[in-house]
Amino acid sequence: MNQESLLWLALSRVPGMPARVTRSLIKGEPPLSSFFRLSRKSLQNLRLPEKSIGAIVDGSALRTADREIRRIPRLGLQLVTLDSPRYPPLLRQIHDPPPVLYCEGRIETLSGPSVALVGSRRPTVYGKEVSRKLARELSALGLCVVSGLARGVDSQAHWGALQEEGGTVGVLGCGIDVVYPPENGELFRRVRKQGCLVSEFPRGSPPARHRFPARNRIISGLAHGTIVTQAAKGSGSIITANLALEQGRDVWAVPGAITLSLSWGPNWLIQQGAKAVLSVQDVLEELPPSVLGRLEEKNAQASPTPRPTAGEEAVLGLLAVDSTLHIDAILTQSGLDLSGLSDILLSLELKGLIRQSPGRQYSRRLS
Repeated sequence: MNQESLLWLALSRVPGMPARVTRSLIKGEPPLSSFFRLSRKSLQNLRLPEKSIGAIVDGSALRTADREIRRIPRLGLQLVTLDSPRYPPLLRQIHDPPPVLYCEGRIETLSGPSVALVGSRRPTVYGKEVSRKLARELSALGLCVVSGLARGVDSQAHWGALQEEGGTVGVLGCGIDVVYPPENGELFRRVRKQGCLVSEFPRGSPPARHRFPARNRIISGLAHGTIVTQAAKGSGSIITANLALEQGRDVWAVPGAITLSLSWGPNWLIQQGAKAVLSVQDVLEELPPSVLGRLEEKNAQASPTPRPTAGEEAVLGLLAVDSTLHIDAILTQSGLDLSGLSDILLSLELKGLIRQSPGRQYSRRLS
């Protein structure tokens, strides 16, 4: 780790540091290299809280950062600071980016095209199913799914994304070594292996209530937009959606029955101008052209395939990227016999042009 990284870590250990000062330091006003050498009077002129000034002047923030940075490699963690080219570019754009991120897993996942998916910790069966379905389909298109590794919708979002290739990022409201909720141990391991775990909090930090709103700004900040599936009035998911709007990002919501309290959040968001999500296509239509181009390029590079035969083209024409079709329906619509259709479907799968879901359901991959 270089000196600049040490200073960013030290900044994150200064209690009560105002976001406006962090933004100024990002711009080099004053330079971070001189910030920790400023006098008490100069720090007072910056209108810092007294507890912040104390941690800077007595050197405790720097000493804590120095001890911590020496342990990072031994713990198998990656520390990404604001000065690093690996820092997620979308997150750097928000008005209060965290000075440091503790990461475990595939760190490149943080910088790819991504969508956040959040919702209630106590969703209905429908809420669980639609959350997992949307996450799986987004991931199949090459989008990373970002969520908070909480119970309910968050967990379903991660599990759905893990079924496909887009990756997933779990943003924690505690230290990166703290599994919370405890029953999500296996999910943590899977996200760490196939995606990335992220936290701005030091190792060992418990899941305190005040940390989750801070965590939510990272969830929305890492993504091009946020989807809310089910959320009650005043829930953390609505906070995340509002943060996304403040950050200039898109917000989508899955409409629900007006008699259900968990539908209040998404229905209210739609009233306020969020786009209703009836299929994953509704999300794709709002993504920037540059993001769609990256997805196309990624899929083309990942699956250089021979040109489909005429029979394969006919079957491909029946399939969509955002919904599945049962093999019986494909048989009826294609006019093929079962043996011939099975051969074509197997060929298309081997070429990476389609995917099979449980129950012999098929969909087309983005190409």
